Amino acid sequence: MSTTPPATPAATSVITATERAQVEAANASGRQPVVFVHGLWLLPSSWDAWREHFESLGYATLAPGWPDDPETVEEARAHPQVFAGKTVGQVTDHVADVIRLLDREPVVIGHSFGGLITQKLAGQGLARASVAVDPAPFRGVLPLPVSALRASSPVLTNPANYNRHVSLTFDQYRYAFANAVSAEEAADLYRTYPVAAPGRPLFQAATANLNPRTEASVDTANPDRGPLLVISGEKDHIVPWAIAHASYKRQLKNPAPTEIIEIPGRGHSLVVDSGWREVADAAAAFLARHGAGPDAAPEAAPEAAPDAAPDA
Repeated sequence: MSTTPPATPAATSVITATERAQVEAANASGRQPVVFVHGLWLLPSSWDAWREHFESLGYATLAPGWPDDPETVEEARAHPQVFAGKTVGQVTDHVADVIRLLDREPVVIGHSFGGLITQKLAGQGLARASVAVDPAPFRGVLPLPVSALRASSPVLTNPANYNRHVSLTFDQYRYAFANAVSAEEAADLYRTYPVAAPGRPLFQAATANLNPRTEASVDTANPDRGPLLVISGEKDHIVPWAIAHASYKRQLKNPAPTEIIEIPGRGHSLVVDSGWREVADAAAAFLARHGAGPDAAPEAAPEAAPDAAPDA
């Protein structure tokens, strides 16, 4: 009997008022849009510093949530049950629905499971260029380093977590996210950012190579994928170099430019900790180098879906 969990039907995507306002502002600006996709244990607000920086560079920015994401960390911590049951496919479909409302084809930047979703969106031809920061593995990525297994153990050691939301203790967060910063900064990050997360995406990634129909898969060969940069933090425990580099090697099948860089001395918190600017500047330099900078000529946006998603 197969141990692979059954596929879950995708939920209807509901574009929130906040997301729709971001789309309208980006379209009205006429600027090159950048869509930021967060990963597990974070909210769209984790991209606030990046959004401000990329706006200053001349981009229009959006940070869609995962379905049912609360607006604030405080609200998320008060109602952690809203995160339970979300899947990689549902989140990808939701962000794709937001992208299809844009007048210009966006750049997509994602972290962790957001980096996996970024690659899925690029593989669907929805990104002008993309940056996957410490991306979660997809089907065909084989390495399973001990640090990644330990970092995922708060979820994967209990099969019941497949349908649950899971929060991290400080010690778990320190190991998985904040191992490369000081104890003082780790404590500050823990107070500021982490919320509960669905367990299901981690199970989807863990079983991806056993399930040919997994949602944790990426079309790496689509010629419309666009340029892709993989960024790896040297000291990342959740997505160490072995995983990031294996993802990069899978993406080399694509005819578009594919690059990888390692940021020295950085862990999985690299998009939110005090060194975030170094990572953001590396992403911006890649985009400018490959014709996706803020002054790039517009390209056609993806064709809009026939049925617009309803407002929240």
